[in-house]
Amino acid sequence: MSAATSARISQSEFIAMMAMMVATVAFSIDSMLPAMPEIASELTPDAPNRSQLILSAFMVGMGVGTLFTGPLSDAFGRKSVINLGAALYILGAALAWSAPTLELMIAARVMQGIGAAGPRIVSLAIVRDLYSGREMARIVSFVMIIFTIVPALAPLLGTGIMSIGGWRSIFVAFMVFSVISILWLNSRLVEPLAPEARRPFRLAAFRTAFSEMMALPMVRNSIYVQTLIFGVLFTSISLIQPTFDLIFDKSDQFALYFFGIGIFCATSSMVNAAFVMKFGMRAIITLSVSITFGLTILVLILQLSGLSQQWYFWTYILWQLSIFFQMGLTIGNLNALGMEPLGHIAGLAASVIGAIATITAGIIATVIAQFFNETTLPQIGGTLILLALCLPPLMRMRKLDRPQNT
Repeated sequence: MSAATSARISQSEFIAMMAMMVATVAFSIDSMLPAMPEIASELTPDAPNRSQLILSAFMVGMGVGTLFTGPLSDAFGRKSVINLGAALYILGAALAWSAPTLELMIAARVMQGIGAAGPRIVSLAIVRDLYSGREMARIVSFVMIIFTIVPALAPLLGTGIMSIGGWRSIFVAFMVFSVISILWLNSRLVEPLAPEARRPFRLAAFRTAFSEMMALPMVRNSIYVQTLIFGVLFTSISLIQPTFDLIFDKSDQFALYFFGIGIFCATSSMVNAAFVMKFGMRAIITLSVSITFGLTILVLILQLSGLSQQWYFWTYILWQLSIFFQMGLTIGNLNALGMEPLGHIAGLAASVIGAIATITAGIIATVIAQFFNETTLPQIGGTLILLALCLPPLMRMRKLDRPQNT
């Protein structure tokens, strides 16, 4: 860490600060889940499935923001881009809080998602600015450990906030969260990217990077599979709450079950770290997707067989555990495989990969969610198709020439 920065902020405080920045996205999505029935009842009572657009709109907005925030921070400095993103995020939250219609709410959530990409993406760039090598890996690991707890806690926080001020008060909490994080950042952290180290922002660089990336089979396959797996995740996030509410009549217990799922699945990254050097990234991704694909077929069979509601509920929980656990075994490895040949354009490549996967997956999840019919069949069917489409490119990836232990 630079002398100027280290004189102002301790490493522990820095880790907590970066974790809060990265957690903006999870807080903004998962804390909304308990509010979905009330939002649907107030803003779209005749078509309750449309309320799921509030979640996917944020995801698509985040994907758009991901494309630009990294390169912009290279050109104009880290803190200025985070501040701009926070301003958009707060404005979007304020508009959502006052939105009288679903259409205005969706537009506000897109704005919020674009703004959230600033703290999420640029905070990781700040870690790269101040640390390197094993120390950087250690810092990122601590940040991710804290970050993985947030999705598990967010529905509980959302439920508590709603009990005090109703569902619109969640957007007030978003504003307060962002204001606190930005005040903390600006008062305690020195700008880590010196003016002389900044690079001009050029649209031509995007075109060049995109053409180079798409010419590489490993990169194409990595983006394709990552998009489909994100589609599976976003579909689960969109439909898990209405499934608890309308199918299993467990709306009051949803936040607690989601907390349990989140805490268990937070260990998946540790499992991946323990086995990736021995078995390789491709093998772990393929095995994880194959297991989840097989479990999805089993859940479909049980759904069609007329299994009792009580037993089917626990089957559904186990299936959701496999889907969320899969994320820690796949997304990081897919990113590493896709970025492996792109070290010379790593910043732009990360933005492009993240944007394509997030935007496309958000659209896929939106389409699947609109078929929700108070059964799990749309989610099971959509997941089954997405995972089946993953398997052929995974087989191609395993056949490509590769370094050992990848």
